[in-house]
Amino acid sequence: MGVKGFVEGGIASIVAGCSTHPLDLIKVRMQLQGETHVPNPNPTVQTLRPALAFHNGTATFPGSINGVRQPPPVRVGPISVGVRIIQQEGVAALFSGVSATVLRQTLYSTTRMGLYDILKQKWSDQKNGGNMPLSRKITAGLIAGAVGAAVGNPADVAMVRMQADGRLPQAQRRNYKSVIDAITRMGKQEGITSLWRGSSLTVNRAMLVTASQLASYDEIKEIIIANGVMRDGLGTHVTASFAAGFVAAVASNPVDVIKTRVMNMKVEPGAEPLYSGAVDCAVKTIRAEGPMALYKGFIPTISRQGPFTVVLFVTLEQVRKLLKDF
Repeated sequence: MGVKGFVEGGIASIVAGCSTHPLDLIKVRMQLQGETHVPNPNPTVQTLRPALAFHNGTATFPGSINGVRQPPPVRVGPISVGVRIIQQEGVAALFSGVSATVLRQTLYSTTRMGLYDILKQKWSDQKNGGNMPLSRKITAGLIAGAVGAAVGNPADVAMVRMQADGRLPQAQRRNYKSVIDAITRMGKQEGITSLWRGSSLTVNRAMLVTASQLASYDEIKEIIIANGVMRDGLGTHVTASFAAGFVAAVASNPVDVIKTRVMNMKVEPGAEPLYSGAVDCAVKTIRAEGPMALYKGFIPTISRQGPFTVVLFVTLEQVRKLLKDF
């Protein structure tokens, strides 16, 4: 019975992950907006020096590079980001890193969904119709999310890098051929530990997402059915899953922004890394861009998390019906 939960959760997760991958890519690109170390991807566009600048001077001031004041970075919305990706990189670029998504869902989501199902069966109160108290649902989600994230972190790092690659100048792109190529090259060039870069963030995010997503879905679904609002069917599944997606997006977005930046960080041998860790990344991000920078990409996050959660749970319910006799 336990293995069945892993299979059902894995199938549903892969379907949901692949179908919402373009939205996830847009979210990653938006979360990386504002990082000051990213060079101009179009080197032909030069920044004009002010007319009264001292050409040989070394004076600097906030927002300047070599004494030349830089304009604040232009931040654009999800639609503009998507259009720009298509214009500059082609339609296929919307699925950059999809092989990493498949591997990530296979490792991370299959583990968390299956483990949550096992804990749910063990901790359910049989005297209460087999339902599990909300506190136990949250605990089960925290445990399942942590284990799943630890297993799937290498694929998560590869996915973030493959999705972010197109925003770099041609000469600096990593140009990973596939998720396997990405993981292999990272291991060789940056060490095996690089595959678990940002793992503490991944685990924290996964705990928040799994606890809020799975627990709220089960709880809302049970409330809808118990109060006779709707029967246990497609309408109930869609309503409960969309609400669960919103809760998960609100809870996880700040950690997701920091995770994305730490994972995408390029570390050169002998060079000082841009961020020394998650806390350093959070502090630098807030100082440079303000507290709301932690909610960058929230619109595409909820735009992706909503459909992802709907597809996930609707698919899961259908897969359960197909496999109920096995």
